[in-house]
Amino acid sequence: MTTIEQLERDVWPDPGPEATSLVRRCSELRRKPLAEFTVEDLRIMLGQGIGVPALLPLAVQVLLRDPLAEGDYYPGDLLANVLRLPDSAWSGLRTKRERLRWVLAELVACRPSSDAGPDPRDPDQRLRGAIRRFLGDESGGPGLVVVG
Repeated sequence: MTTIEQLERDVWPDPGPEATSLVRRCSELRRKPLAEFTVEDLRIMLGQGIGVPALLPLAVQVLLRDPLAEGDYYPGDLLANVLRLPDSAWSGLRTKRERLRWVLAELVACRPSSDAGPDPRDPDQRLRGAIRRFLGDESGGPGLVVVG
């Protein structure tokens, strides 16, 4: 089974006992088979910008099925980290990016903000803003109109 270390051909040294739990976890995840990654694993690594070329396509597969897929923090925490990635992370992933854009446009249009009480699966305002920025910054294609 393939790992980030194998794909990058870069073995990180053991971080040692003085390292933070996040550093130790990222080091462990670099050796974990990609096929065994959880939503939380993807959230952590993409949030740290580690293994992005290998992990972004996996994250998009998850987000196409459930755009508000949840790691350990809140609904949409994986999406929030994916939306923070620089445009360069999407190099070679134009089709996946376009598919994600359509799913996110539908999510925002189908879940307009309301004062009728919080829905735990409704993206909060910060996430909505990040989604709108993502929807609006695709070059070379028509913009998507987002309601909500």
